[in-house]
Amino acid sequence: MIGGRRPLTGRKPADRRVRVERPHTAYFRYTGPGQLVAKPTASIPRTPLGRTLTRWKAWLIGRPLANEEEIGERLAKRKALAIFSSDAISSSAYATEEILRVLVIGGAAAFLLSVEVAAAIAVLLAVVALSYRQVARAFPNGGGAYAVARAELTPLLGLVAAAALLIDYVMTVAVSTSSAVEQLISIAPGINAFRIEIALVSIALITVANLRGLRESGNIFAVPTYLFLGMALTIVGIGVFRIVTGQVGDVPAHDEAMNMGTESIGLFLVLKAFASGSVALTGTEAIANGVPAFKPPEARNAANTLVAMAVLLGVLFIGITLIADAYRIVPSEEGSGGPTVIALVAQTAFGSGSPLYYTFQVATALILFLAANTSYNAFPRLAALLAEDGYMPRQFAFRGDRLAFSWGIVLLSAVAGLLLVYFGGVTTLLIPLYSVGVFVCFTLSQSGMVLHWLRGRASGWAWRMSVNAFGAVLTGVVLVVVASVKFFAGAWLVVVLIPLLVGMMLFIRHQYTASTRHLAVRPDYVASAPGRAERAIVPVPSLNRATVRALNVARSISEDVTAVFISDDPEEAASMREQWDRQVPGVPLVVVESPYRALVGPLLAYLDVLRLAWPPDKPDPVTFVVIPEYVARHWWERILYNQSARRLRSVLLGRPHTVVVDVPYRRDDPLEAAS
Repeated sequence: MIGGRRPLTGRKPADRRVRVERPHTAYFRYTGPGQLVAKPTASIPRTPLGRTLTRWKAWLIGRPLANEEEIGERLAKRKALAIFSSDAISSSAYATEEILRVLVIGGAAAFLLSVEVAAAIAVLLAVVALSYRQVARAFPNGGGAYAVARAELTPLLGLVAAAALLIDYVMTVAVSTSSAVEQLISIAPGINAFRIEIALVSIALITVANLRGLRESGNIFAVPTYLFLGMALTIVGIGVFRIVTGQVGDVPAHDEAMNMGTESIGLFLVLKAFASGSVALTGTEAIANGVPAFKPPEARNAANTLVAMAVLLGVLFIGITLIADAYRIVPSEEGSGGPTVIALVAQTAFGSGSPLYYTFQVATALILFLAANTSYNAFPRLAALLAEDGYMPRQFAFRGDRLAFSWGIVLLSAVAGLLLVYFGGVTTLLIPLYSVGVFVCFTLSQSGMVLHWLRGRASGWAWRMSVNAFGAVLTGVVLVVVASVKFFAGAWLVVVLIPLLVGMMLFIRHQYTASTRHLAVRPDYVASAPGRAERAIVPVPSLNRATVRALNVARSISEDVTAVFISDDPEEAASMREQWDRQVPGVPLVVVESPYRALVGPLLAYLDVLRLAWPPDKPDPVTFVVIPEYVARHWWERILYNQSARRLRSVLLGRPHTVVVDVPYRRDDPLEAAS
């Protein structure tokens, strides 16, 4: 226990008391000998500015959560569906439109193929969902394609999957946000000029929501997700009923509609439409990546949520495509501010001026805004896994006050925002960059699962392996189609970025491995007293209390202490020498005149001279450079002081055999005896 018993004497000779002092109780609690656990008060900033910023931070993202509260932040299936499935489900709002944008080139006859193309994509969705259901059960620690490829294939292929996933998550935020803005433009064309500003503000709000933690973001995002689902299923039900009963008519043409082309209907056109519509599969892997975020039993809950998501997405995607085909809906020219396909489909069910139509458009915009939230949960978790494995900076594995991976959340927002600005917030321009990374992950994860079942041969391994093998071949073929069809439309950028990201991650891993190897201590090593000589150098700007404090610290480190005074004024140097010899006996002072008014260079040169003068047959000594630093009481005062100290510290860090010791002195410190 820190503190102890202190006897107290009363007024009378026989009066005795014992006071038990426990100064640690306000900040720590004991869990064993030499073992303390910090209380929340231990993390409270000591300065008024720091406390003010902490209060604002708590208001913005909530109070800090302890590690023990992490289990309470886990997600039930209903909230997990809203958080992890919003990306996949919301893709039904623009996937049909991307198919029609391609088929319109072939004229009205080509529109008849939209349902067939959507059906083929739905079959692919079923295969991928079934595969990722198995991934969720086989790899309950999350990581999805990265975890599978790294464990079952090779670490390099795992990095390829990770790079593709990181790109895909960034694109998800950019595409979902730009598409959401376009839904709002469909009912309010006047805001078209502010599409980028609206997108950036929405990303900022989603960032704050995710910094508040998983459970908080689930509460925020559940209502819009289920509102969209309910209304979209209603539209599909009304549309299918009218198709079956023959109550279908063409939607009146709008001014911004694309012109019908006359290109022949060939295999390339169909493949291009399939590649564009395959964006419907984006986000399918997010649940497998985030298995640890579910409540126990994590793997089973994640697998069941994945099935529910796939069924809902399939129904919406096929249903919206059926209605668009039956009503001959033509998409708007890109960037024109015209109505989207999903808006025109909603008009067939509710009418163009109906309150339900406007409600649905707002719900669609909200779920598309919130679809980005899938990436905000998956991207930081993947970045944390990569950081734990040494492939990304370790900061990405640290959890913030609300147990969220704050570094990953902020990086994702920044990169997605830059993409939106660069492409002008136009969804169609972003789509070509979207699908390639998705199918790279699909192919690698399912190929890895084939080897997983083949090696483990658990119960039912044969049919499970067959499903994954079929999925690997199918998604591999689709990957080749998507990459070739969309290569010159922008997919080349993803093809280039993936190897660059892999190279960056390998470089980071190499750096961490090298530093770990260099810092490693032999298992049989026992720490003992230092065997190398030690000396202390104190650069002094003048003789003051901060200098005296630094000298006392230097004396406690080594008996070999030298003060160095650098000046460009010979008279000042002479005055300093006289004062030093009178007031600081026993510590030699070296005066270095600097006619070129430099400070750092002459000091470094002096340290080099000391190193060269050391006997070559002895190991280099450890040189402690003890820097006195005056600490002002207010932040605005600190601008006036210590600029030279900071500059000196920055150039000395990393110097061989040199240790930098910063000695702060506050104005309100009690005077030392020597001063």
